[in-house]
Amino acid sequence: MLATAGAAWADINVGVTVSATGPAASLGIPEKNTIALMPQTIAGQKINYIVLDDASDTTKAVTNTRRLITEDKVDIVLGSTTTPNSLAMIDAVAEAQVPMISMAASARIIEPMDAKKRWVFKTPQNDIMMSLAIASHMADAGVKTVGFIGFADAYGEGWFQEFSKAAGLKGLNIVASERYNRNDASVTAQVLKLVGAKPDAILIAGSGTPAALPQTGLVERGYAGKVYQTHGVANNDFLRVGGKAVEGTYLPAGPVLVAAQLPANHPLKKSAMEYITKYEAAHGKGSVSTFGAHAWDAGLLMSAAVPVALKKAQPGTPAFRAALRDALEQIKELPGAHGIFNMSPGDHLGLDQRARVMVKIEGGTWKYQP
Repeated sequence: MLATAGAAWADINVGVTVSATGPAASLGIPEKNTIALMPQTIAGQKINYIVLDDASDTTKAVTNTRRLITEDKVDIVLGSTTTPNSLAMIDAVAEAQVPMISMAASARIIEPMDAKKRWVFKTPQNDIMMSLAIASHMADAGVKTVGFIGFADAYGEGWFQEFSKAAGLKGLNIVASERYNRNDASVTAQVLKLVGAKPDAILIAGSGTPAALPQTGLVERGYAGKVYQTHGVANNDFLRVGGKAVEGTYLPAGPVLVAAQLPANHPLKKSAMEYITKYEAAHGKGSVSTFGAHAWDAGLLMSAAVPVALKKAQPGTPAFRAALRDALEQIKELPGAHGIFNMSPGDHLGLDQRARVMVKIEGGTWKYQP
């Protein structure tokens, strides 16, 4: 049951803004679905979730955040789905001193740490961790030259910066770099430039279904090199839209994407399978995506922090929100669906290399690459 505003002070109000419509809907819908699976009580306190849709729009994300804080008096904000939206929300939560857990990927959401970002945490793996996974895989496969095409926004730019670093470390030469918009209908000009540069491999830095567009173009132009995507495509909608064009693609992902294929002794197998079982019970077999799992991990972090904060203050007060922020920062060895969280004052993500695996798209499904 998703509650509305006006609850008693004894309750904990959780504000959520996700991109349930717009270009990032294939990421935001499973996140919204996951909120409904989160605990209704924590440490004896009733939890009210106020869930809003920001339609993949930065202005709406900020409006939602301010409304949740001022009208709904939330103790914590979960969201949003995309990097641009999450970056835009930071000022609002920092001003009000309300902790926020983002489900978006860019390291810039939490780095460099400053007075504003000390209120902000996130659950998806940083781009540098995933960039290193891709660059290592490329180098091991004998790739020397790489083409890059990414979104013309904070997601694409963040990826280009981090992948450039990883490519340098692995001796890879980026020979072409292109950008496109999430809602573009065609990327023919960019694809022609990439193919013309004849790279051994191409990395597409997009998320959700719009990331399939350049790959479809590359296949149509007969590109025969290796194609890599980011963890931003790890949902079934991408497989459906990409179809045969995305066969053979490599990407890094959270272990939850291939949890059933992981060896029994993998540190994430149990916690990842717990989420999958719960989500599929509500939405059917094969319905899980890594994006919903980022929301699940946000819920696990919140659930771990609430009992600690309750020892210091009552919900609905500035003291409780500050205690919640402090408690999030102290979380240690918490197993989630994507990784094991070890937060600190300087690290508001807290994931290590256990939070990633390499995956290949084979036969229209995700195949774990040991």
